[in-house]
Amino acid sequence: MKVPRPSQDDKAYFLALVPNGPNIEVKPMFGNLGAFVNGNMFMGLLGCDVGVKLEAADLARLVAEPGAGPFGPAERPMAGYVTIPSSWRARPEKATPWIAKALARSAALPTKQATARRR
Repeated sequence: MKVPRPSQDDKAYFLALVPNGPNIEVKPMFGNLGAFVNGNMFMGLLGCDVGVKLEAADLARLVAEPGAGPFGPAERPMAGYVTIPSSWRARPEKATPWIAKALARSAALPTKQATARRR
């Protein structure tokens, strides 16, 4: 499975979409980026695609938007995540409500504890 890499423009776009707030951090993930709240990922960047994790009803509404679809490698899309339409790059305010829903959903989850890395 080949993981797509984001360009610097893709990273800048993603970082501009990540809301500021307590307990929110951006971490590198497999050459891409993930946005986390309390250790729970709510938003990710995979290549040029930005995905958000939503409740089932919200996920169905966003998937209905033209250009939205599964998020993750084609061979193994990530459950519960949907890609924000790339056409929204010119209008980031269209993505803002979906990002807020993803953030609220993940912020309500229990704080994820860091695990010790194996060597």
